[in-house]
Amino acid sequence: MSDPQWQPSPRARLLWALSAGLLWLPIFVAQIVWAVVDSDATTWPHVAVLVASILFAALHIAIVPQWRYRVHRWEISDTAVYTRTGWLSQERRIAPISRVQTVDTERGPLDRLLGLATVTVTTASSAGAVKITALDQDVADKTVARLTDIAGRTVGDAT
Repeated sequence: MSDPQWQPSPRARLLWALSAGLLWLPIFVAQIVWAVVDSDATTWPHVAVLVASILFAALHIAIVPQWRYRVHRWEISDTAVYTRTGWLSQERRIAPISRVQTVDTERGPLDRLLGLATVTVTTASSAGAVKITALDQDVADKTVARLTDIAGRTVGDAT
């Protein structure tokens, strides 16, 4: 079976970079507080922690979103929903349309800011829902409509 053909929105890279930056923000705030509370912020522990934080944050913010964008793929056929996700650990999911129970759209604050959405396809699977992340809002709406139409025409008990 071939890999799914469609990528998330190009703005997914910005979404993932902003999300990573927000994760690093408390770490840098904690380092600033530590430096203010400590009388000598130029000692080697402060410098070492700051340098390590800057390096790891830069990698997380600049490289991981690019890597994720290259890996993430999705596709919908008349018979299944296919996804490939991850960056370090990659996962491929194939959910038969006959097992689809619900199709939802989710938009967090950053998603709304960037005009993106996540489509969640809940199936009768112990592995959990299949998520198609960082889609343009109009693509997400069309995907939900298409999945709803296909699932409505598909005979199955979705259990």
